Amino acid sequence: MLVNRATANGRPAPALRAEGVTSGYGGVPVVRDVSIAVGPGEIVAIIGPNGAGKSTLLKTLVGILRVNSGRVFVGSEDVTNHAPEDLARRGVGYVPQVNDIFEPLSVQENLEMGGYLLPESKLPERVEEVTRVFPALAPMLKRRADKLSGGERKMLAIARVLMLDPAVLILDEPTANLSPKLADSLLRDHVQRLAGLNKAVLLVEQRARAALQVASWTTVLVSGTTRLEGRPGELLDRQDFEELFLGAGTTSPAPTLPSPNGGAEDPEVEKG
Repeated sequence: MLVNRATANGRPAPALRAEGVTSGYGGVPVVRDVSIAVGPGEIVAIIGPNGAGKSTLLKTLVGILRVNSGRVFVGSEDVTNHAPEDLARRGVGYVPQVNDIFEPLSVQENLEMGGYLLPESKLPERVEEVTRVFPALAPMLKRRADKLSGGERKMLAIARVLMLDPAVLILDEPTANLSPKLADSLLRDHVQRLAGLNKAVLLVEQRARAALQVASWTTVLVSGTTRLEGRPGELLDRQDFEELFLGAGTTSPAPTLPSPNGGAEDPEVEKG
């Protein structure tokens, strides 16, 4: 099982894992037989060329798309094809690439919307706790979300999901439309901070090298299947990294790098 493979590589027991998942749109598979895991304190980055099925995989893990075959677990509990609201109650937070904040609302109202499962009396305390994680948001609480910069908007999107204190955070292209400097800052300063809070962070990122700089484990998807997985440093050291990332040679089986111990709802517009 995947959990044994993950722990055998010196990784924590998974907070979220998928085993042999196949899913897609309208009965047409986009991802096929994909297994992946992320544990507390880990950042697992999913990279690959456009159209590889990265975003489709995330939508499947959070219940937006149905699993055609395979299983999804939160901890030891089988949550295959559970509704997104149920997964949120079980500690899975999801930040989509687009439509991730409520633009007409203030920053504070966005955060309160993120805490929709909490008692109303708990919201002020939780807003305070979340703004301690993202202190730059504290002076912006009364500002309308549509007045925020790109980096501030993404920070708010993550903070809004953090309101429910999820054990797992799933982030789809958090650096999309950001400058390289802001993208690096978001990954280095904010995503790494979440892992430091012992969150399990599963990240889809098109900026592959930037993602590898912060990730503790990486999966490369090509044409809907796992082409390669392993520790980022080992992946970067491969002479064929660029070829693999661009999707060449996809017919060979997906290898696993050795451990340090030796050992868009329409598939036509799927971007990730």
